[in-house]
Amino acid sequence: MNIAYRILNTLTPYTTIEMEMLNSPYFDYLILPFFIFCLRICDVTLDTMRIIFMTKGYRNIAPIIGFFEVLIWIVAITRIMQNLNNWVSYLAYAAGFATGNYVGMLLDEKLAIGHELIRVITKVDASDLANALRNAGFGVTTLQASGMQGEVGILYVIVNRKNQKQAIEIIEHHAPNAFFTIENIHFVNRPLDKNIITDSAGVRVFPFVRR
Repeated sequence: MNIAYRILNTLTPYTTIEMEMLNSPYFDYLILPFFIFCLRICDVTLDTMRIIFMTKGYRNIAPIIGFFEVLIWIVAITRIMQNLNNWVSYLAYAAGFATGNYVGMLLDEKLAIGHELIRVITKVDASDLANALRNAGFGVTTLQASGMQGEVGILYVIVNRKNQKQAIEIIEHHAPNAFFTIENIHFVNRPLDKNIITDSAGVRVFPFVRR
């Protein structure tokens, strides 16, 4: 290390200043931890997105995300191993992991990839609610059933995640006392909601990423 430093000292003054900066406490306890922090945010965010794409069945995208995720992680862990005595880097590594999880969840909410099943159970006649959902462009399947307190109406609505909020607002407006649950759907074999534009033959006009 000393020999290499002496060799670099014989080079231009710019290189000498650069080496002094790399050996300064500011680099060890400020710049390097911040660099590791940012790397961890990136690779954990990618890890979150990779898992989401895997669970949604997008087999072509998940391996590509995994490649860049591991590449970034290797760079981060290498910097940690080269500075084992730098406790600030450990904190930055852990903080980057926690922040990356949060950023990944925010990104998942913004992208809203995939479909969800909304199951609505209401004590009153569900025809008004079903018509309101259909008028808004949602496909609705209704059936009658018996509950603990008598006859109930059940509605099944499959929506694109980007439309989930709108569907819930309609449900709460027309049936404020209804009980409903939301489940993730792994796969939908054909377009079912208004976010997917199809032609007369049912073929996607603007196809999503193929699975």
